[in-house]
Amino acid sequence: MTKKASLLGLLAFAASLTFLGAIPAANAATQGRILVIDRNAVLRNSKVGQDIVRQVNSYTDQAEKDIKGQVASLRSQFEAMKQQSAILSNDVKAKKVKEFEARQAGLQQAAQKKQGLIQGGFFKARHDVEQALGPILQGIMVERGATMLLDRNAVVMGTDASVDITGLAVQRLDQKLPTLKVELTPLPPGMQQQLQQQGQ
Repeated sequence: MTKKASLLGLLAFAASLTFLGAIPAANAATQGRILVIDRNAVLRNSKVGQDIVRQVNSYTDQAEKDIKGQVASLRSQFEAMKQQSAILSNDVKAKKVKEFEARQAGLQQAAQKKQGLIQGGFFKARHDVEQALGPILQGIMVERGATMLLDRNAVVMGTDASVDITGLAVQRLDQKLPTLKVELTPLPPGMQQQLQQQGQ
């Protein structure tokens, strides 16, 4: 996962947020007010969103350094094996090739596992942000007497800037959850399958 991919993943999360239970049921007897939020901006501009991206990038940088070091070692072993191949018997040569291929496969598996743990940590962190943001949005809706909250991307046209609560949501999220520790954890099985299908 590159830094760019980390940020894109965060934005993709923001676009897919659903705040179940955050929107009170509309009262047919009263005229409902509609509010608008830019969920991408909430995650992009909030302290916790930036903190998550920073930690994911740090994990990714460290993983890349670790893998590069192991790849360099593997390359050196391969060059040494090539130099020795002329004086080795076919059986010994075949054994060394098999051992090298096993080490190569092991390195690939280790890299994939590390990437999965980073993605799993990001997935859990964004879920925690969603849990913190839901009540914030519900509170703003109650304060404003709103019965519906729309994503800004769903709004075709509008002139009333006062209905956009993005800045207020960011402000309150910053107060409630300014930082969040991203812990490496395996992805849920369903998410693993989804990522594998996307990679195909």
